[in-house]
Amino acid sequence: MHGQPGHPVDPTVARAVPRTPSGLFPAGPPSRPTWREPNPVTGSGVAMGGALAAAWLLLFGLLGRDVPGYGWWTVFAGVIAWLAALALVRFGDRGVATGVAIVTAGGWSIAAAVLAVRWATTGDWPLW
Repeated sequence: MHGQPGHPVDPTVARAVPRTPSGLFPAGPPSRPTWREPNPVTGSGVAMGGALAAAWLLLFGLLGRDVPGYGWWTVFAGVIAWLAALALVRFGDRGVATGVAIVTAGGWSIAAAVLAVRWATTGDWPLW
């Protein structure tokens, strides 16, 4: 039968030499340690951050007595919330930071829509 052998043959020993693994399938533990994140992003963390940011923006939005006050308080609360999210990304839970950032962007969008409606109905920019 002609053809190539399944394994390379060492001519001095005349027995099959095992092949070097390709690496596609691990043959044992990794040669380097694997780093695991201490606080992985979870859905509950994102939801908790979103709920806290929504409450934060609501409390600051209620401080405004009119549309311009609501707009400025929402911008101020959003800046503080994003600074907290940046600190959480660096030193805390990235999932909570994600929830805070998403809801803060949504809160800013709502404030922008309220200001745009007031601007469109009165013809006067409400923040100045």
